[in-house]
Amino acid sequence: MIAVPTASLARSGDGTAFSDEFQDVYHSTQGGLAQSRHVFLAGNALPDRWRGRDAFVILETGFGLGLNFLAAWHAWRADPSRPRRLHFISVESRPLDAKDLASALASFDELAPLSRALCASWPPPLAGFHRLHFDGGNVILTLLLGDAMTVLPQLVACVDAFFLDGFSPAKNPGIWSPEVVRELARIAARDATLAT
Repeated sequence: MIAVPTASLARSGDGTAFSDEFQDVYHSTQGGLAQSRHVFLAGNALPDRWRGRDAFVILETGFGLGLNFLAAWHAWRADPSRPRRLHFISVESRPLDAKDLASALASFDELAPLSRALCASWPPPLAGFHRLHFDGGNVILTLLLGDAMTVLPQLVACVDAFFLDGFSPAKNPGIWSPEVVRELARIAARDATLAT
């Protein structure tokens, strides 16, 4: 297998997780978890849209710190009308290593048990698909490590909600390219929604 380069975790002046490579913050300085809930969950009308479903599939461009995954998993756990299975798929070209991921997530106390489970299952930085199972296999995280245009064409899925979160288009134009958008359209469910 081919290794993918890992991201180096830096901090901005106010302590927010920062990517030196993309010269951009991983989340809003006003609060990463609140941003995930407002922009991506509420922006896709979740949890309302998944209620009464057997399964629900989310695809994210840019796993970063994993806050969007953890926010979705947390909302799924809290919802008594949740689908039986939540499948979260995320593309990441430069994953953090497990130590940096744990460090970046340490300040999100509300997510601590989920963060620990994620970090304990974190795969090595090898290109390809990595499937992680949580909550008795009812929450599935599929990490697609590598360039989006290498991994997305290999994906077979029917995605209900898209979280487009791969740094700003000015900082990371590749993840916002027409080719990537066409791949997302190819795997979108008929009533799919998108938030960014």
